[in-house]
Amino acid sequence: MAVKSRRPTVPITEIEHSAFCRTEDKLPAKPLAEEMAVNVRWQQIPPEYLHYTAEELDQRIGEARGKLGTSVTILGHHYQREEVIKYADFQGDSFLLSREAANRPDADYIIFCGVHFMAETACILAAPHQKVILPNITAGCSMADMAPMDDVEDAWADLQEVLGPGGIVPVTYMNSIAGIKALCGRNGGAVCTSSNARAVLEWAFTQGERVLFMPDQHLGRNMALELGVSLDEMVIWNPFRQLGGNTPEQLRGAKMVLWQGHCAVHTRFTVGQIEAARALHPDINVVVHPECPMETVQAADMVGSTEYIREKVNSAPPGSKWAIGTEVSLVNRLAINNPDKTVFCLDPVTCPCSTMYRIHPAYVLWMLDGLLEGKVNNEITVPEDIKRESLIALERMLSLT
Repeated sequence: MAVKSRRPTVPITEIEHSAFCRTEDKLPAKPLAEEMAVNVRWQQIPPEYLHYTAEELDQRIGEARGKLGTSVTILGHHYQREEVIKYADFQGDSFLLSREAANRPDADYIIFCGVHFMAETACILAAPHQKVILPNITAGCSMADMAPMDDVEDAWADLQEVLGPGGIVPVTYMNSIAGIKALCGRNGGAVCTSSNARAVLEWAFTQGERVLFMPDQHLGRNMALELGVSLDEMVIWNPFRQLGGNTPEQLRGAKMVLWQGHCAVHTRFTVGQIEAARALHPDINVVVHPECPMETVQAADMVGSTEYIREKVNSAPPGSKWAIGTEVSLVNRLAINNPDKTVFCLDPVTCPCSTMYRIHPAYVLWMLDGLLEGKVNNEITVPEDIKRESLIALERMLSLT
């Protein structure tokens, strides 16, 4: 058995998360120097970018984009702040954006306004001549950070020893590092998104008796319950305990081995918040993301991915009311785009995704200015062997959905 000598750590993004929480809906961008003043650990940037006003950034970004033309495509994830996503040529969830990068062969440079694992996936799917750029290299993902490669490799070795070859099928959520996607690719597993996790799990159970689901325990649990797997047939894998804190017998009796990871944003949504929304608006529609805890998902009216939530709200009749359990930047955008409906975030203390929030317009301008000078700052690369094996897992997913 693999013996753990590493000590558990809390990702810095978990600590930083509360720095930008507010009790009001609006969270306007400030000059970068002011945002950095709360002691966030963001990438250092040339000092001239620290004090630009929103108006100055807007003008300079527009001028730079005009000079670069179609050689640059900017992609923006739904969780990006309004001041950043307005520059995006295409908006979407992580996988839609990565596919969009591959569909833009005329663009030599892809500026991905999202987080690190998304830029990695775009790199895997992009054409060989394309360079993928992440505006702030410290824009990671606390959930992805909860499943580092060493821990996952140790866990996989332990599971092979206990269950034997073919005893468990690895499935990883898109929100994971490329190395884990590659592990799934070379071991008969697949990647999934929040919109197709159920279909991928259904397939995985045709390939083996058990599934190792990484890194978000809540998404794995919620989708397994939909497939009829009972809670008694699920175990948590704690990477800092021997055999993940389980006995060999517990692992053999399990159908789902859930990695002990979570999303700092979606675990904030509670049954109490749903009850409060219904008390205030008896005719409310409650829709939450499947990264929310099981109790919250079961109390909601609907559960689905960011694309599902957008479609539901955008197509809803005028006058309808929506309480939404997902990242506040998306919720605010839905409220702005649907003025004939009541749309609000379930959590009265609105907390943006702290790592998505690390993408500030000043970083976008820095990337564009670098390209004008012939420099590529913050290029994201993936080793060829990891890219090849990750692509196998991604293509398995695509073949199922």
